[in-house]
Amino acid sequence: MDEKVEYDILEDSLNRCGASWDAAQTHGLLTGRLAIGGVPVGPDWLLQVLENVDENNAIRKECEKQLDILYQSTFWQLSERKSEFVLLLPDDAESVGVRTEALAHWSEGFLHGLVTIKHSDTLKKRLASEPLSEIIKDVLQITQVELNGEINSKEHDEAYFEIVEYLRVVAQLCFEELADIRNSKREAK
Repeated sequence: MDEKVEYDILEDSLNRCGASWDAAQTHGLLTGRLAIGGVPVGPDWLLQVLENVDENNAIRKECEKQLDILYQSTFWQLSERKSEFVLLLPDDAESVGVRTEALAHWSEGFLHGLVTIKHSDTLKKRLASEPLSEIIKDVLQITQVELNGEINSKEHDEAYFEIVEYLRVVAQLCFEELADIRNSKREAK
């Protein structure tokens, strides 16, 4: 998959069209939804992100194109299982504060994606058991992350990159752990 969505471009498009989701939240939401529902979640995810945005808005069409590319590339990254999954976050040139806030938003979106789809009893049990229950607790804590006190750029950068790597692995693990749930939904149709 060669096409890629840039964080800043998607963030700007979502803001200009009036979406209530930011780029990081949007990608987190998509990642959580794909883990549970696979390919069929695309249309509902798109409608949720662009909820209350006028369908005739020219900028909405631009957003839809970018979101479609994001959807395809994210699914490809997760399903290829080659550790190519990358969180959609601000560039490393941004301040650690901006990146940390986006990281918390990505985590919020991811949890929202995992828990807001209609859950079967099997899925509820799976999410409440190891390792997914611990992952959910960890990601919930990451939604609360903020910078306190004096910022030591090196220390904060190191912590930030560790959390990004953790979330990258978590997303892939959730996708793997929920494969049978996705497959059973596909077979039931």
